[in-house]
Amino acid sequence: MFCPQCGQRQLSNETRFCSGCGFPLNVVGELLVNSGQLPWRPPAATSGNLSPRQKGIRQGALLMVSVVVVIPVIIFLGVAMFHLPGELIPLAAALCVMGGFLRILYALLFESNASPPETAGATTQYVPPAAPPNYLDAPQHASSLPPPQSAPVPAYRRPQRLNTGELTAPPRASVTDHTTRLLDKQPDEPPKQ
Repeated sequence: MFCPQCGQRQLSNETRFCSGCGFPLNVVGELLVNSGQLPWRPPAATSGNLSPRQKGIRQGALLMVSVVVVIPVIIFLGVAMFHLPGELIPLAAALCVMGGFLRILYALLFESNASPPETAGATTQYVPPAAPPNYLDAPQHASSLPPPQSAPVPAYRRPQRLNTGELTAPPRASVTDHTTRLLDKQPDEPPKQ
Protein backbone atom coordinates (compact mmCIF):
# COMPACT_ATOMS: atom_id res chain seq x y z
CA MET A 1 0.00 0.00 0.00
CA PHE A 2 1.17 3.52 -0.72
CA CYS A 3 0.35 6.66 1.28
CA PRO A 4 -2.21 8.74 -0.67
CA GLN A 5 -0.68 11.99 0.62
CA CYS A 6 3.09 11.56 0.12
CA GLY A 7 3.27 8.36 -1.96
CA GLN A 8 5.64 6.50 0.37
CA ARG A 9 5.37 2.70 0.27
CA GLN A 10 4.16 1.19 3.56
CA LEU A 11 5.63 -1.96 5.06
CA SER A 12 2.27 -3.64 5.58
CA ASN A 13 -1.39 -3.02 4.81
CA GLU A 14 -2.18 -2.95 8.53
CA THR A 15 -0.13 0.22 9.12
CA ARG A 16 -2.16 2.85 10.95
CA PHE A 17 -0.06 5.95 10.10
CA CYS A 18 2.32 6.81 7.27
CA SER A 19 5.91 6.71 8.46
CA GLY A 20 6.83 9.57 6.14
CA CYS A 21 4.15 12.20 6.68
CA GLY A 22 1.98 10.85 9.54
CA PHE A 23 -1.20 10.60 7.45
CA PRO A 24 -3.76 8.28 9.13
CA LEU A 25 -4.06 5.11 7.03
CA ASN A 26 -6.57 3.10 9.08
CA VAL A 27 -9.44 3.86 6.68
CA VAL A 28 -7.31 3.58 3.51
CA GLY A 29 -6.86 -0.17 4.01
CA GLU A 30 -10.62 -0.53 4.48
CA LEU A 31 -11.21 1.40 1.25
CA LEU A 32 -8.87 -0.93 -0.65
CA VAL A 33 -10.60 -4.04 0.66
CA ASN A 34 -14.08 -2.73 -0.24
CA SER A 35 -13.23 -1.42 -3.74
CA GLY A 36 -13.26 2.23 -2.72
CA GLN A 37 -16.53 2.14 -0.74
CA LEU A 38 -16.68 2.59 3.00
CA PRO A 39 -19.14 0.31 4.77
CA TRP A 40 -21.85 1.96 6.86
CA ARG A 41 -20.84 2.69 10.42
CA PRO A 42 -23.18 3.82 13.16
CA PRO A 43 -22.53 7.43 14.15
CA ALA A 44 -20.34 7.83 17.19
CA ALA A 45 -22.13 8.84 20.36
CA THR A 46 -21.10 12.39 21.13
CA SER A 47 -22.26 15.03 23.54
CA GLY A 48 -23.57 16.98 20.54
CA ASN A 49 -26.89 15.12 20.81
CA LEU A 50 -27.60 16.39 24.33
CA SER A 51 -29.98 19.24 25.03
CA PRO A 52 -28.63 22.39 26.71
CA ARG A 53 -30.31 21.34 29.96
CA GLN A 54 -28.64 17.92 29.89
CA LYS A 55 -25.27 19.53 29.18
CA GLY A 56 -25.71 21.93 32.10
CA ILE A 57 -26.63 19.12 34.50
CA ARG A 58 -23.59 17.14 33.32
CA GLN A 59 -21.29 20.15 33.84
CA GLY A 60 -22.66 20.75 37.33
CA ALA A 61 -22.22 17.12 38.31
CA LEU A 62 -18.63 17.13 37.03
CA LEU A 63 -17.91 20.28 39.02
CA MET A 64 -19.27 18.64 42.16
CA VAL A 65 -17.24 15.47 41.57
CA SER A 66 -14.09 17.52 40.93
CA VAL A 67 -13.83 17.90 44.71
CA VAL A 68 -12.24 14.44 44.71
CA VAL A 69 -9.31 15.81 42.67
CA VAL A 70 -9.11 19.42 43.83
CA ILE A 71 -9.00 18.80 47.59
CA PRO A 72 -6.04 16.34 47.57
CA VAL A 73 -4.11 18.72 45.29
CA ILE A 74 -4.71 21.61 47.70
CA ILE A 75 -3.77 19.46 50.70
CA PHE A 76 -0.51 18.14 49.26
CA LEU A 77 0.69 21.09 47.19
CA GLY A 78 -0.81 24.09 48.93
CA VAL A 79 -0.78 23.25 52.62
CA ALA A 80 2.00 20.66 52.92
CA MET A 81 4.55 22.00 50.42
CA PHE A 82 3.91 25.74 50.21
CA HIS A 83 2.62 26.17 53.78
CA LEU A 84 -0.60 27.93 52.74
CA PRO A 85 -3.30 28.31 55.40
CA GLY A 86 -5.42 25.23 56.08
CA GLU A 87 -8.63 27.22 55.63
CA LEU A 88 -8.25 26.82 51.86
CA ILE A 89 -9.32 23.17 52.04
CA PRO A 90 -12.94 23.67 53.18
CA LEU A 91 -13.22 26.86 51.08
CA ALA A 92 -12.24 24.99 47.88
CA ALA A 93 -14.58 22.11 48.72
CA ALA A 94 -17.47 24.49 49.33
CA LEU A 95 -16.80 26.40 46.08
CA CYS A 96 -16.75 23.23 43.98
CA VAL A 97 -19.87 21.73 45.55
CA MET A 98 -21.86 24.98 45.57
CA GLY A 99 -20.70 25.90 42.06
CA GLY A 100 -21.85 22.52 40.76
CA PHE A 101 -25.17 22.79 42.57
CA LEU A 102 -25.78 26.30 41.16
CA ARG A 103 -24.90 25.12 37.63
CA ILE A 104 -27.41 22.27 37.89
CA LEU A 105 -30.05 24.63 39.27
CA TYR A 106 -29.47 27.12 36.42
CA ALA A 107 -29.76 24.32 33.84
CA LEU A 108 -33.02 23.07 35.34
CA LEU A 109 -34.63 26.49 35.59
CA PHE A 110 -33.46 28.43 32.52
CA GLU A 111 -32.15 26.13 29.80
CA SER A 112 -34.18 24.39 27.12
CA ASN A 113 -34.79 20.66 27.18
CA ALA A 114 -35.23 20.46 23.40
CA SER A 115 -32.66 18.28 21.68
CA PRO A 116 -30.73 19.79 18.79
CA PRO A 117 -32.11 18.77 15.40
CA GLU A 118 -30.60 15.65 13.90
CA THR A 119 -28.54 16.28 10.80
CA ALA A 120 -29.78 14.49 7.71
CA GLY A 121 -26.21 13.85 6.57
CA ALA A 122 -25.51 11.57 9.52
CA THR A 123 -27.74 8.80 8.19
CA THR A 124 -26.87 9.06 4.49
CA GLN A 125 -23.59 7.95 3.03
CA TYR A 126 -21.24 10.65 1.77
CA VAL A 127 -20.86 10.83 -1.99
CA PRO A 128 -18.13 13.15 -3.26
CA PRO A 129 -19.03 15.64 -6.00
CA ALA A 130 -18.25 14.73 -9.60
CA ALA A 131 -15.99 17.78 -9.94
CA PRO A 132 -14.56 20.08 -7.29
CA PRO A 133 -16.53 23.30 -6.83
CA ASN A 134 -15.18 26.32 -8.66
CA TYR A 135 -15.17 28.99 -5.96
CA LEU A 136 -12.96 31.49 -7.77
CA ASP A 137 -14.69 31.35 -11.19
CA ALA A 138 -11.41 30.31 -12.75
CA PRO A 139 -11.47 28.41 -16.05
CA GLN A 140 -11.44 24.64 -15.59
CA HIS A 141 -8.25 22.90 -16.67
CA ALA A 142 -8.34 19.69 -18.65
CA SER A 143 -5.43 18.35 -16.60
CA SER A 144 -6.08 16.53 -13.37
CA LEU A 145 -2.97 18.07 -11.82
CA PRO A 146 -3.26 21.30 -9.85
CA PRO A 147 -1.85 24.46 -11.39
CA PRO A 148 1.81 25.23 -10.66
CA GLN A 149 2.33 27.06 -7.40
CA SER A 150 5.37 29.12 -8.42
CA ALA A 151 7.08 30.55 -11.48
CA PRO A 152 9.55 28.21 -13.19
CA VAL A 153 13.19 28.78 -12.31
CA PRO A 154 15.36 29.65 -15.34
CA ALA A 155 18.23 27.35 -16.15
CA TYR A 156 21.45 28.33 -14.44
CA ARG A 157 23.96 29.90 -16.80
CA ARG A 158 27.51 30.08 -15.72
CA PRO A 159 29.07 33.52 -16.10
CA GLN A 160 31.68 33.77 -18.85
CA ARG A 161 35.21 33.57 -17.53
CA LEU A 162 37.65 36.26 -18.52
CA ASN A 163 41.07 35.33 -19.81
CA THR A 164 43.35 37.19 -17.42
CA GLY A 165 46.60 35.68 -18.73
CA GLU A 166 47.12 38.55 -21.16
CA LEU A 167 46.91 41.11 -18.41
CA THR A 168 49.98 39.86 -16.58
CA ALA A 169 53.54 41.05 -17.22
CA PRO A 170 55.90 38.90 -19.33
CA PRO A 171 57.75 36.34 -17.24
CA ARG A 172 61.15 37.40 -16.01
CA ALA A 173 64.16 35.18 -16.24
CA SER A 174 64.44 32.77 -13.39
CA VAL A 175 67.52 31.71 -11.45
CA THR A 176 66.88 28.12 -12.45
CA ASP A 177 66.68 28.79 -16.21
CA HIS A 178 70.44 28.37 -16.70
CA THR A 179 70.48 25.09 -14.78
CA THR A 180 67.52 23.78 -16.73
CA ARG A 181 69.30 24.51 -20.00
CA LEU A 182 72.30 22.55 -18.77
CA LEU A 183 70.09 19.53 -18.12
CA ASP A 184 68.62 19.71 -21.61
CA LYS A 185 72.10 19.80 -23.23
CA GLN A 186 73.38 16.64 -24.86
CA PRO A 187 76.75 15.35 -23.55
CA ASP A 188 78.57 15.72 -26.91
CA GLU A 189 77.60 19.41 -27.49
CA PRO A 190 80.00 22.20 -26.55
CA PRO A 191 78.73 24.59 -23.86
CA LYS A 192 76.79 27.65 -25.05
CA GLN A 193 77.63 31.11 -23.91
